[in-house]
Amino acid sequence: MQVFKTNLKIKNFFVEIGELTYFSNRFFKELFSKPFEFKELLRQCYNMGNKSLVLVIITGFIIGLVLTLQTRPTLEQFGAESWMPSMVSISIIREIGPIITALICAGRIGSGIGAELGSMRVTEQIDAMEVSGTNPFKYLVVTRILATTLMLPVLVFFGDAFALYGSYLIENLKGDVSFLLYFNKVFNALEFSDLIPATIKTFFFGYAIGLIGCFKGYYCEKGTVGVGVAANSAVVFTSMLLFIIDFIAVFVTDIFL
Repeated sequence: MQVFKTNLKIKNFFVEIGELTYFSNRFFKELFSKPFEFKELLRQCYNMGNKSLVLVIITGFIIGLVLTLQTRPTLEQFGAESWMPSMVSISIIREIGPIITALICAGRIGSGIGAELGSMRVTEQIDAMEVSGTNPFKYLVVTRILATTLMLPVLVFFGDAFALYGSYLIENLKGDVSFLLYFNKVFNALEFSDLIPATIKTFFFGYAIGLIGCFKGYYCEKGTVGVGVAANSAVVFTSMLLFIIDFIAVFVTDIFL
């Protein structure tokens, strides 16, 4: 019995991977076909970006504060506190900023998409759109995936900026470092090999958040319980996928740069 349950879970896992692949292929097919839902896309971009911006800024700011407070005593033991701006900037730009912002958006945006589309599926609104001749996939799924793909790099930019500003405040209080000196060291430490891969992978992060959220919500099981399951599983699967994408991005970057 235990072996049967294990085999069934493995089978369901690969079936879901196949369905997700088909869902992704359908997205790219619908993306370049008419009509283009520009108004809905702009509305989704505004909602996702505007409603997540404050949370991302606060989180980034606190990360900058905590990272500097935790690291500075160790650097002081070696007389290397002057390296603090360089270390913090590279850590935040390369890794901490993008992945933390993506995880926040996975919880904030991914679960919201899963719950929204799931409730529409349960209340048969999606079925009604299909009957009326409207393409619900184009209107509901394509716009949301494209919006998350475009907005996550913007949110990461703000998160990184305020994380660096939070780090500067600690350096200014602890080491009396001026704003100009701190950010001169920050930008001197950064290279295009730090910025470009970190920026590119944020697009993949945004795509993963939108794809999983829409997939879980669009194929939500009937009933109110299914909506909760769709929202929860969207966050769990997205978080796991974000770490996989991040590992692949770091591995590829290490090889070619």
